Amino acid sequence: MAIQNSRIKAPHLLGLISVIIVLLTPPVILAQFVSDDIPRLVNGLPDMQGTWDFRTITPFQRPEILADKEVLSEAEAAAFEDAENERRDRDNFTDTSTTGDYNQFWYDRGNEILDDGRTSLIVDPADGRIPALTAVARSRNQLRREAAQLAAGVEVRPLSERCIMGFNSGPPMIPSAYNNNVQLVQTDEFVLIHNEMVHNIRPVKMNTSSHLEVPRKWEGDSIGHWEGDTLIIETNNFARETSFGNSSASMHLLEKFWMIDANTLGYEFTITDPTTWEAPWTVMFPMRRSEEPIYEYACHEGNYAMAGILGGWRRLEALGQSGQQ
Repeated sequence: MAIQNSRIKAPHLLGLISVIIVLLTPPVILAQFVSDDIPRLVNGLPDMQGTWDFRTITPFQRPEILADKEVLSEAEAAAFEDAENERRDRDNFTDTSTTGDYNQFWYDRGNEILDDGRTSLIVDPADGRIPALTAVARSRNQLRREAAQLAAGVEVRPLSERCIMGFNSGPPMIPSAYNNNVQLVQTDEFVLIHNEMVHNIRPVKMNTSSHLEVPRKWEGDSIGHWEGDTLIIETNNFARETSFGNSSASMHLLEKFWMIDANTLGYEFTITDPTTWEAPWTVMFPMRRSEEPIYEYACHEGNYAMAGILGGWRRLEALGQSGQQ
């Protein structure tokens, strides 16, 4: 189910006002501003269970050409959507230097920006851009690139390529090309975050305030608590980087979930990692309830392609050619 209507229309006005207020309001008093008409569990807490769709073509970072424009007008939003959908249409792919990837049929990124017309999913810093990388992160990335070019073994290939962590599932979650679906399951002791992409399931412990130090996990160690009607999740102690770009084992992730109305889930995350970015930064976007099921994501049908990937690199080496650039 796609996020509906990029323009501000009367039926969406209440939800839009709620989103704006949420951005400006501390989470402990959010409940008084969101709709009272939300499902609740027998214990009185919001019932966030179900499948949620977070597809959108709103840019993750604000494009440089829109540097001074935080929100698009209705006409500007329509023009942006037309141009962006044309640019992303894989059936228009004309680069003959590569085989490309899937055709347009397989993509499911949606075709509209968010209702509020924002030009970036990033809400802090105010310029809608990810803060600069630290010198440590730039050095780490250089080592990663060199290891990938050698492709000496599976351990240096990207986690998503190895079907361990995948693309939009993060953590944190971000809209991507397809499989923009997440299922939430709540119990007294756990909240389970099940992403359709690469079938990742992240357990959030609700009965402790202490993180595990070992063993470190691919998806990190997540603990949660409620502040009013807002679910707060803190995650750290990652095994190494996640599928989220430039992330590291030192990343601290703070996520917030709240129900804007019965069919709209607010999602916000803040990343703090002084070893990677020069300042913390925050992303926020709504998710829409979906009645569609989540399907198993097999990911390379057992990853049979890995032998071919490494074999291709060995062939390049035999020909005296460099690998991935």
